[in-house]
Amino acid sequence: MMTAEKTDGKIEKQGIIVPNSYGPYNKINETEQWIRISEGCPNQCPFCYEPREEIVFPIPKIVRETIKIMDMNLLSKSNAEDIITELGKRRVDGKVVNYELICGIDWRVLTPRLAASLRSSRFKKIRLAWDFGYDQQFKIKKAIEILLRVGYISKDIMVFVICNWETPYIENLKKLDLCKVWRVKVGDCWFDGQTSPNIKPLGWTAEQIKDFRAKVRKHNQLVLFGIDPELKAK
Repeated sequence: MMTAEKTDGKIEKQGIIVPNSYGPYNKINETEQWIRISEGCPNQCPFCYEPREEIVFPIPKIVRETIKIMDMNLLSKSNAEDIITELGKRRVDGKVVNYELICGIDWRVLTPRLAASLRSSRFKKIRLAWDFGYDQQFKIKKAIEILLRVGYISKDIMVFVICNWETPYIENLKKLDLCKVWRVKVGDCWFDGQTSPNIKPLGWTAEQIKDFRAKVRKHNQLVLFGIDPELKAK
């Protein structure tokens, strides 16, 4: 199991130094506000640089109606429900605020109570992390059902799957098939923070990378529109 240690503003993991993106964060543009109000995760997944230690920072002044939260695993924090409830109370010029968790929710800590808190505090565009094998399908399905029961609809849910890592390409294709059945979108998250068009083959081949990106794009079109919008009507 890998661990991460802080060293002079950097993170060292398995002998590799990477930039330290932790600590409180508060960035504002004309329409949105990006914040980080906690760090630390108990899981220590081998593809993630997040440290184990739980730290919660003060919620900054909320000045935009759209807030994107960058925390890696907010729901794992011991006072997660209190944080979510407090965020839901915040107003900007008397108007309610909508929130979005940028990272995928950890199904291991999602409960009906936390899901209800997310819903009542106006957390939108719910993302759910499916990082490991296809055999987690029962856990992921249960997490989706929890979200649906508190009022989210399937089109509002996206399942994150890690790509180009140890999880095989063929296994991610199986995940894609199930997500079609569940009518939820898929987010292809590329190992080590790589983004298109600069994805280098690591666990997968270049052909598999290109093919999976195309399949995810088409999958999401079908979920959103219920039809292939790129085909011309005859």
